[in-house]
Amino acid sequence: PFVLLVQQSQFDGSRAPAGKHTGYAYCHVPPGSVVDRQDVIEQQIERFAPGFRDRILARHTMRTADLERDNPNYLGGAISGGVADLWQFFSRPVARLDPYSTPNPRLFICSASTPPGGGVHGMCGYFAARSALRTLRRLPENLSPLR
Repeated sequence: PFVLLVQQSQFDGSRAPAGKHTGYAYCHVPPGSVVDRQDVIEQQIERFAPGFRDRILARHTMRTADLERDNPNYLGGAISGGVADLWQFFSRPVARLDPYSTPNPRLFICSASTPPGGGVHGMCGYFAARSALRTLRRLPENLSPLR
């Protein structure tokens, strides 16, 4: 599986006791899944970091139902703001030509619920900012993306 792993304490020592580290990992599963992927995630990390399992002192696992309970926006445990099917890719959060705009001309949406979705980190905000600047007429139309 595709696993995302973060070890914050490597860069922020306040996140763990001296000489220890914290980290978290996750992989995407279908919304509403009841399958426990903990072992599969650890196996995948072990492939690239041999000895990883031997260093785990404690773990906390969350399943899709836990995610939805803790954050009602995670319908079925989908961490990207709902199901990311083909229809939703082009019509989230609502079907409109500019998915970042709202009925309020000075309010724009830049969350993972807008295209291209939460798996493309930072791009929702980038596109929302371009939409806002274009709407407010402060961005040239010919500005090339990602210089």
